Amino acid sequence: MDNIIIKEASPEDALARIEYSKKIGSETDNLSFGAEGFPISVEGEEEYIRSVLKDERSCSFFAWRDKEIIGDVSLSGMPRRMNHRAELGITVLKSEWNKGLGSRLLEMAIEYAKSHGIEIINLEVRSDNFRAIHVYEKFGFRKMGTSPAYFKIGDLYIDFDIMYLDLRKN
Repeated sequence: MDNIIIKEASPEDALARIEYSKKIGSETDNLSFGAEGFPISVEGEEEYIRSVLKDERSCSFFAWRDKEIIGDVSLSGMPRRMNHRAELGITVLKSEWNKGLGSRLLEMAIEYAKSHGIEIINLEVRSDNFRAIHVYEKFGFRKMGTSPAYFKIGDLYIDFDIMYLDLRKN
């Protein structure tokens, strides 16, 4: 975990974020995209980051090492009568798996949620991604169901577990 800096995303990070999405997408089938990365322009990503910065119930943090993004975590606040909830997204480069970066990013997201009135965090995770599920459970997330055939990669259907963390109890 040496030389890792975690900081809030800024619009100036947009190009690095798009390049990161291509790298992370090529390493795993756990994401909604592959090696093509996000289908968004640099300007679109800049605007997205600006919108996250304006929303007090949303956040995006990037983990950096030597000017390269190696992990990220985000909370996307939900609107109206669901504004006590947020959706979690987290990725870590494969070279950083099992080194504690995912846990560190998850801790940051949970602390952000607690300090910004978010009471429930939701996430979706491949049902066969036991490593990620173990980390989520370690932080108190609980499975509430399974979404069958959530992904389709080629001819293969992949189920996802729906999990939540209820911060009202803590």
